[in-house]
Amino acid sequence: MKKTKPLLLALSMFAGFGVLAAACSPAAQPSSPSAPTEASGSVGEQVDHKIIGIDPGAGLMNATEKAIKEYGLDDYELVEGSSAAMTAALAESYKNKKPIVITGWTPHWMFSKYDLKYLKDPKGVYGKDEEIHTIVRKGLKEQLPSAYAFLDKFEWQPADMEKVMLAVTDGKSPEDAAADWVAQNGDKVNKWVEGIAPEPGKKISLAYVAWDSEIASTNVVKTVLEQKLKYTVEMNQVEAGPMWVGVANGDADAMVAAWLPTTHADYAEKLKGQYEDLGPNLKGTKLGLVVPTYMNIDSIEDLKK
Repeated sequence: MKKTKPLLLALSMFAGFGVLAAACSPAAQPSSPSAPTEASGSVGEQVDHKIIGIDPGAGLMNATEKAIKEYGLDDYELVEGSSAAMTAALAESYKNKKPIVITGWTPHWMFSKYDLKYLKDPKGVYGKDEEIHTIVRKGLKEQLPSAYAFLDKFEWQPADMEKVMLAVTDGKSPEDAAADWVAQNGDKVNKWVEGIAPEPGKKISLAYVAWDSEIASTNVVKTVLEQKLKYTVEMNQVEAGPMWVGVANGDADAMVAAWLPTTHADYAEKLKGQYEDLGPNLKGTKLGLVVPTYMNIDSIEDLKK
């Protein structure tokens, strides 16, 4: 298995997530190529023996490296990049009805915009469906009780998260998309803060990774903390490792972006006992290899054909 650096072409074409979002605004219904071109050669030849990945070191990338070994895909390259570069490559391939294999996860707006499918994983390399957990620093309950109480109650569905993600992809700022969702879901939000007293003037810092899903959830939590509980909220965008370490050592107060038990397993185990896990805030996530539905394959094993 070979591993390459980020997709420079995709990055230069889209110049970051902001341009990508404008270029890839979602339609009301999933789009579908009208007449896929019949690809010739083996599956590996069709995709140039490349699997398009995301950030190096991410749990999804580690699982994909393991999948390449377990399924004997030694002639494949795992291309390091970012979620923006990955979705840019997907958009370009989908537009031209070209085969492509990417690392994927749910919730993600791309499943609403494109007709995609997960490849079956008979060896169970990617594990069971994951959950996204809320993790807070030790002592938060005593020092910021209202924020702690809300974070302990915060829980929503993949469809909720995807609405915020889609709004951002459609061109809204994360702040505006989150504020709109909060305004449109008053009953759910009010249950999160029911019986919790505001704490005007108190400050709280939230750490998150620059994944579309975590941008959505963290901005919603920030909006509720500011509007309903009168906190001053600081958001810190970092990589996954620093996010976990920041909460564990108290540099950050909380995160709602911990993917368990697989994606962030190494961080959770290494820092065990240095943080408090408030449990899942979202269930029903999934990780794996993803292809457009116009590709005539169904399993990771088919990549060897």
